Amino acid sequence: MLDLDQHQSLGSALREALDHWPNETCLIESDRDRERTRLTYSDFKQMALPLARALQDAEFNEGERAAIIMTNQSKWLISAYTIFHAGGVLVPLDYKLSAGEQLQLLAHSKAKFLIVEYHLWRAITQHPDFKDHKLRIVLVTEAPPTADLKAAFRWEEFRRKGDPVFIARKREDPACIVYSSGTGGRPKGCVLTQGNYLEQCKSLTAWYPFWPGVRYLSILPTNHAIDFMVGFIGPFVCGASVVHLRTLRPEYVRDAFVRYRITYVTLVPMIIKNLERGVRGNLEALPGWKRFVLDRAVLINKLFTRRQPNVKLSRSLMPGIHKAFGGELLALITGGAFMEPATLQFFYDLGIPVANGYGLTEACTVLTVNDLKPFRADTVGKPLPGVELRILKPDAEGIGEVAAKSPTIMSHYLDDPELTAETIVDGWLLTGDLGRMEDSGHLQLFGRKKNMIVTEGGKNIYPEDIESVFEGIAIKEHCIFASNYLWPKKEMTGEKLALVLHPDLNQEVTPSVVDEVAARNRQLPDFKRVNGYFVWDKDFPRTASMKIKRNELAEQVRGMMDPSALKEL
Repeated sequence: MLDLDQHQSLGSALREALDHWPNETCLIESDRDRERTRLTYSDFKQMALPLARALQDAEFNEGERAAIIMTNQSKWLISAYTIFHAGGVLVPLDYKLSAGEQLQLLAHSKAKFLIVEYHLWRAITQHPDFKDHKLRIVLVTEAPPTADLKAAFRWEEFRRKGDPVFIARKREDPACIVYSSGTGGRPKGCVLTQGNYLEQCKSLTAWYPFWPGVRYLSILPTNHAIDFMVGFIGPFVCGASVVHLRTLRPEYVRDAFVRYRITYVTLVPMIIKNLERGVRGNLEALPGWKRFVLDRAVLINKLFTRRQPNVKLSRSLMPGIHKAFGGELLALITGGAFMEPATLQFFYDLGIPVANGYGLTEACTVLTVNDLKPFRADTVGKPLPGVELRILKPDAEGIGEVAAKSPTIMSHYLDDPELTAETIVDGWLLTGDLGRMEDSGHLQLFGRKKNMIVTEGGKNIYPEDIESVFEGIAIKEHCIFASNYLWPKKEMTGEKLALVLHPDLNQEVTPSVVDEVAARNRQLPDFKRVNGYFVWDKDFPRTASMKIKRNELAEQVRGMMDPSALKEL
């Protein structure tokens, strides 16, 4: 691994990596059963530098912002590197957002450059708000030869000869603007510095190292905080390989484990649960004698791995299971949402540890992770090196809000000093999550203090992002809360969204209003739908700038109503 203490920026570290391991494979791109691209670090450099020179010739200046909207592929990482090489600030956006949401975040981030896949660009150009965009240069990948690109350039042709100038950056300079929530309400653009990423990478690889020959399977979107770190920065500064799949159909994912002998992969809890169901189904289908032998092998494995994993032993005891995962898998990685302890224990007993972690976009990626010494299925692990945790206002059981201090904590929310001041107090990040620190140093989570839900698919749902869907209904004002925020529970499951309707003095919430609410609700994706509503007869408390004081309103609701008031939609 490179000595990251010697570097001031991601661009500098990645630049050294390309020269340090020129003949090692850094990227493999596979589409179904066909390998499309295989690049060494030298190949990667030769593709990136002409693009970086072209960006500089197009007057892409130090500190300017460039967005990427793309599925996982080699062009994503090449484009990101060129932005860092040229001294720019990367804005990684979720390709699954709607065109309108992407345009809103492009405007909020003040990005002047955009690198985007053709099918996504086509949707953006067809949106009514496209005419208001402030983009200066757009590069479109994989566009058909006759496509109308609306003044954009083809990524594949946007090249210039000659060496680009490497622009040095300092650790305190911004590296990325990452959006921790969706749109429609108050975009939360986390400004993460060069130092945030370098320190995060150093602490993560101290516990989970990469090295030349390691193969990381990239399934989560690269714009996701976890995959950006462990599916790009981490492998590259260690000379490892990243495998991208252009399809996520289960049969091709299973094939990739075996074909590329995957070492690590990051999965959201929902996918791990599906994987568990599949493995359990296969085990239950075994003949009686084979199941008896396997059960005894599991018992032996559990006996000898109580303190920490023993990969060689597990593979020798259960070769069939491990061959199905490629034979070289060291761990599954997960985080971002609640993971049931029974699922974590199931895989660990088979000799496949799940490195369960906890973090926030505001903390760069990860605050705690299970170091497997020993494995604890009922916690989210221990603080990484350099991370301090506090439990604020603990109750009789020691449970309170988790606060974190670390060199990985973001600089600020973009153009939102008020929200920044609410979130980072005296250098401590207030996570809004309820937890308890054990004497062993492990963190247990029990619920959320903040008005947010994290789905099993790892998506953050901020209720205020959904409120715009209900604008214009015949009601004075409305507001959305997470039900566990209104009526706190010390649990991480069963969260729902509740819609508060406040009619005007002479208004009523008529059946037609409820029908309109229900109709709009059905237009939302399943994971964003409101589960119920209730009527509130008082004006919402508001700030001087007319923002709803959500904490104050929630306190009023708790004091006067209980969950039984919630009517289903």
